[in-house]
Amino acid sequence: MPSDQYHDPFEDRLTAALRDSGDGFDADVAALTAGGEVRGRRARLLRRTAVLSGAAGIALAGLGGVLLVPGGDSSGPRSTAAAGPAASTGPAASASAPAAASFSGDDLLRSLKDLLPAPGKFREESARGTGGDLPPHAHLVYDDGGGAAAIGLGLRRVEPGSQEVRELTRCPDRTFVDYDDCTSARLPDGSLLMLFQGYEYPDRREDTKWWNAELVTAEGAHVSLSEWNAPAQKGAEVSRAEPPLSVEDLRKVVTADVWRRVVDAIPERPGRSATGTPQAPPRAVPGGSIGATLTELLPDGLTVVGRGGQESEYAYLVVDDGRGRSLVQINVQPGMGDVAGQLHGDAETLPDGTLVTTRKGPGEKGAEGVVMWTADTMRPDGFRVVVTAFNTGAQHQDATRDAPALTVGQLREIALSPKWRALR
Repeated sequence: MPSDQYHDPFEDRLTAALRDSGDGFDADVAALTAGGEVRGRRARLLRRTAVLSGAAGIALAGLGGVLLVPGGDSSGPRSTAAAGPAASTGPAASASAPAAASFSGDDLLRSLKDLLPAPGKFREESARGTGGDLPPHAHLVYDDGGGAAAIGLGLRRVEPGSQEVRELTRCPDRTFVDYDDCTSARLPDGSLLMLFQGYEYPDRREDTKWWNAELVTAEGAHVSLSEWNAPAQKGAEVSRAEPPLSVEDLRKVVTADVWRRVVDAIPERPGRSATGTPQAPPRAVPGGSIGATLTELLPDGLTVVGRGGQESEYAYLVVDDGRGRSLVQINVQPGMGDVAGQLHGDAETLPDGTLVTTRKGPGEKGAEGVVMWTADTMRPDGFRVVVTAFNTGAQHQDATRDAPALTVGQLREIALSPKWRALR
């Protein structure tokens, strides 16, 4: 989901969230790293709301969906201790290796190239080290003789054990993302590793494949590695049948100890409010409670044939009234009043001050004949409930019926139900 209007997920992962907001490798990596540099709960929630732009963001939020593009330079401050040989791929704890004062972009590129299978040729190199305000990353085009392929690496810190970590390392829901394979496992040292093999475009309108590895250590070092079977993420002809790195190659590169040392070298920059104290986000609504409440509010005649969601703020059902499957998804988000003007500029205002906007439009994922109908509501205290229904059981699949299983009026009634108050 584009961040200027709901977008995520991963699409937090997946969506395709932040990845679809870029066009080639031209954009700022900070704005496109999933769960990364567009920091702050507000921007993340806007991206993750899968209403006007569909659930791609939710999907990518679930799988990490890091897009790594050049945009920084490789001329950052030189490290006082160079990255050195990057052949150590064991998942040793970050604390076991001494942290360098800084790593330059050249250090990252050298380490990445040392870890890639040899022989190979490199071009279109760019990187950013640990000395700047934005997190380090590296990008290059690699050719092992089988065709040029884009490869991107990003590094940052995350909170160990957080919901974000679980979303980054959890395989996406196939209701939203079409992919070939995905595994997620905990390594012996406590790190979480997800290995994903999918497509740049979930609707397969182009043959570009996207393979991704997401590693989060027990100490909170996040290493994200992506590769494509083309010399660019978008806008380039496919150059080979598959990306150059096998799943085992992805594992080897992403778990290399050098990346943990790089994350250790990232300066601490805790986010603070204007008063100098950390801002506490509004309490998130559990996804399980959202799904259960949505089920209670469904009109008669609908059979639930599938369900899922995220740990908080989002859930979905797949329903069937005997005329075909229909995806129904919902976001429940507290504390959204500061963006009411962006979300409800032309809304109906109810006597109690609740804003209501309804919409009908085409689907966002390119599948044939898909439409999406939405009821978007916000209470005076900023409590937002958004319900969307589709005329297909999965957005990336063609329409299975003429219209969604719920009318706009029924969606509006669900979104305005007083039952949501109990979840605040």
